[in-house]
Amino acid sequence: MKRELGIARCGLACCLCSENTVCNGCDSDGCPESDHCENKKCSIQKGITHCYKCEESCKKGLLSKTKPYAFTLFMKRYGEEKLLDCLEKNERAGIVYHREGITGDYDEFDSAEQLIKFIRTGRR
Repeated sequence: MKRELGIARCGLACCLCSENTVCNGCDSDGCPESDHCENKKCSIQKGITHCYKCEESCKKGLLSKTKPYAFTLFMKRYGEEKLLDCLEKNERAGIVYHREGITGDYDEFDSAEQLIKFIRTGRR
C-alpha cells in the first residue's frame, strides 16, 4: 500500500491502485482523468479537498458507483485515517482492491452499507 497517495477526491483508494504508475493523486499533473473529472471540478468549486467533506449527499460522477460512494460515506462517518487503517489491515489479510483485468474484493457489492461493513470487518 502506498499510503502517501491516500484517497482520491471521489473516494477511490489511490493508495491501493495497481494501475497507479503515473498518477500521484487528484491534484497532480499525472492524473489521467484530471481534465474531465466531475468530482474534482465540483470539490474545487466548493473549496473542499474531498467529496466526503461536502455537506450535500449526491451521486455525481464516480459517486454514482458503489465503491467510491461507500468509501466516501465511510470517511464521512469515521474519517480518512480510519479508512486508510482498515484498507491497510485488509490488504495485509489478503484482500485485494483490484488488479488489472480482474474484479477486486471491494467490487460487486449490492449496497454501500454492505461494503462499509466489509471495509470495517474484512468479512463478507
